[in-house]
Amino acid sequence: MTPLALLRSLLVCVALLAGSMAIAAPPPVQDFFDNSTFGGALLSPSGQYIAAKVSAPGGRDRLGVVDLATLQVAAVAAFSDADIGNFRWISDERLLFDVTDKDVAHGDVQSAPGLFAVDRDGRNFRQLAQRRNNFITNAAVARMLPWHTYMLPQAGAQDGDTVYVQSAAFESNGSVRSMQLLKLDTRTGRSTGVRQPGDVQRWVLDEKGEPRLALTLEEGKHTIWLLEKDQWRKLTTFDAWIASAGGFTPLAFVGDGTLHVAARHDSDKTAIHTFDLATGKVNPQPWFSVKGYDFSGRLLQANGKLVGVRYQGEVQDTEWFDAENKALQAAVNAKLPGMVNLIELPRRPATPFVLVTTYADIQPAVYFVYNRETGKLNAVGQANARIDAARSGRQEMVRYQARDGLEIPALLTLPHGARRGDKLPMVVLVHGGPWVRGATWGWSADNQFLASRGYAVLEPDFRGSTGYGLKHMQAGMKQWGLAMQDDIADGTRWAIAEGIADPKRICIAGASYGGYATLMGLIRDPDLYRCGIDWVGVTDIRLMYDGGWFNWSDLPAQYIKYGMPQLIGDPEKDADQLKATSPVEQASRLRQPLLMAYGGADKRVPRAHGIRFRDAVAATNKDVEWVEYPEEGHGWKLPKNRFDFWTRVEKFLDRHIGPGSVDRKAE
Repeated sequence: MTPLALLRSLLVCVALLAGSMAIAAPPPVQDFFDNSTFGGALLSPSGQYIAAKVSAPGGRDRLGVVDLATLQVAAVAAFSDADIGNFRWISDERLLFDVTDKDVAHGDVQSAPGLFAVDRDGRNFRQLAQRRNNFITNAAVARMLPWHTYMLPQAGAQDGDTVYVQSAAFESNGSVRSMQLLKLDTRTGRSTGVRQPGDVQRWVLDEKGEPRLALTLEEGKHTIWLLEKDQWRKLTTFDAWIASAGGFTPLAFVGDGTLHVAARHDSDKTAIHTFDLATGKVNPQPWFSVKGYDFSGRLLQANGKLVGVRYQGEVQDTEWFDAENKALQAAVNAKLPGMVNLIELPRRPATPFVLVTTYADIQPAVYFVYNRETGKLNAVGQANARIDAARSGRQEMVRYQARDGLEIPALLTLPHGARRGDKLPMVVLVHGGPWVRGATWGWSADNQFLASRGYAVLEPDFRGSTGYGLKHMQAGMKQWGLAMQDDIADGTRWAIAEGIADPKRICIAGASYGGYATLMGLIRDPDLYRCGIDWVGVTDIRLMYDGGWFNWSDLPAQYIKYGMPQLIGDPEKDADQLKATSPVEQASRLRQPLLMAYGGADKRVPRAHGIRFRDAVAATNKDVEWVEYPEEGHGWKLPKNRFDFWTRVEKFLDRHIGPGSVDRKAE
């Protein structure tokens, strides 16, 4: 039995013993929402080392390197006033990273992430980009790149001291207009720019780590450009916001120079296709597809060859193409049963080591090193050591029919030991976006915290959610507060019919779009929801288009002008609908208890949304709890605010649908 499996078995035994003696108190809120003390583990190109963020509880995040031959850990970069942010190996000897500050919320941030490089032994540290816009400079500052320089999402060649980075140009509201590509020597700090074909939003490096594709955005259209002999050639142009013929997303170039892309090509679902650079067309035959889902994931390469695909289906999984790696996956799965086990191979293997990230619905991520020669598995860190898997709730993906026949996927979480038919108090948790895929099977602090307090949690992927095909996504166009809202209500009624939820004890909750849907759910379906929790939610759709100086938003100008009219509604042609489906216009209809929380520095959904609704609903509803975190943005960055918010959520739910509610006290 593996150490982790043994630990989980022991935890189950301890929990059963404790349960026979007394009902254990639920874990404290800090166990779910405190900062992680280990994360982001990355294998070096040779497989000899692992880099990760490490910290003591309450301490700064440092950049640590583990020598896998000895399992010795060394801190190679640390700051007294900052935490390690993103990081990447640029060779087996050197790392690139930026910084953040866990102690400062969004509204108080006065420094950019910067860029830094350091050798794996902590030597030859160099700052490469400024963290502030310095009006007075010295020679050292003058040699640095400007503060708006960032890491590129792709790793590049990882075979030397040079790396590609990108420098942002901004719109007046702070949204990114374009990204300039720079080739940077991390030893000297010298950089050279790459000529760009327009306002580039994304760069794609080829199999040699050199720039090959650029994606520009102009007048609501994406154009893909190919770099050939120092000249840019246009490949194709398509609508940026709505799926259209010829549209695709570049994924990666593989060892033989073939470009793989994600495209629909006359299908409802996105799949991986190869792309013919000579003709500028997507090859019609899918190269890899995921049954029932749009492809979402990445290609896996080692030794210059394409060896597998990692993808998100009902759960995250990996398809290996060779017998050796299939056997490796089977061996790891046998040692860690019931878990999602994600294996990372070295780019240019020089050792038998691979990195394994394992997680489950009841278990946050744990990082292991597996030795292919000996079969030995060693733990190197875990994201959250406080969580007791033996007491966590179980998840399952479910599907139900909307009133018009559309199938709606959803994630259902039940408290530990609960089953369908128990008629539990339930929270309908609505995801934000809304044009994203919502919850997926795996550890989530939000739903596990609620489950630990005895609540079932239903998270619907209503129409408009992505990941389930074009039909599902387009069914949500211009349906805010209409059919999208019906899908959520239909899921609630399904849970009641299945015996999952007590019809008298259901609360709806969510953030951003989820906050909007919370308010509209309380207004449109007062018979379903006993209470609601809205945090950073939209209350007036019209403010998203033009809120004026008092409602300044960081929504990209191109999205407001070209995307939102198609997805949400045209502010002129659909003005009546946008008004009718804005919660602030119907505030007098909301009579249930409501908890509202907003960030004073939110640039995505400015606090004006919350204040307007709070003031409008006050005339007819005295049971509204309001909290504002002045320094926070579109979500809670500081642990103290997360603790405060979720403690308020716990008490609010207890009063209205939990053991402390009026109905429960009367029983």
